[in-house]
Amino acid sequence: MARVDFYRLTRDPVERVLPAIATRILEGGNRLLVVAAAALQRQAIDEALWTLQPASFLPHGAAGSPDEAIEPILLAGTLSAPAINGATHVALADGEWREEALAFERAFLLFDNSRIDDARATWRALTTAEGVEIHFWKQDERGRWSEGP
Repeated sequence: MARVDFYRLTRDPVERVLPAIATRILEGGNRLLVVAAAALQRQAIDEALWTLQPASFLPHGAAGSPDEAIEPILLAGTLSAPAINGATHVALADGEWREEALAFERAFLLFDNSRIDDARATWRALTTAEGVEIHFWKQDERGRWSEGP
């Protein structure tokens, strides 16, 4: 069964939220594929994985690099399954749903208010999909995440 977590970004941008998610994934012994179509967004995520938490660098690399198969976190512009780095988790950092994400154990759809209608349509479609467990996460004013509508 695939699990899809919807993260509505109302306070912090994706490059501030993604490192916390990635940390938990790596601590669980899993690998992550991060997908963002725009090169500038991948660059911002790359910088955040280096610098957001100074005490803990998150090992990562870019798709197409010589070490892509061994990277615990792989940044890519497109999604194909299975992931070249063996990731079982995928983060759709640009807010665009891709059906290939259902091939992963867990998918994270991170979206801001500009993609709210797309996220709602994806939610409705996935509620009727067989073998998919969906969750919604929202952020409060302090930056804490809670599950809910």
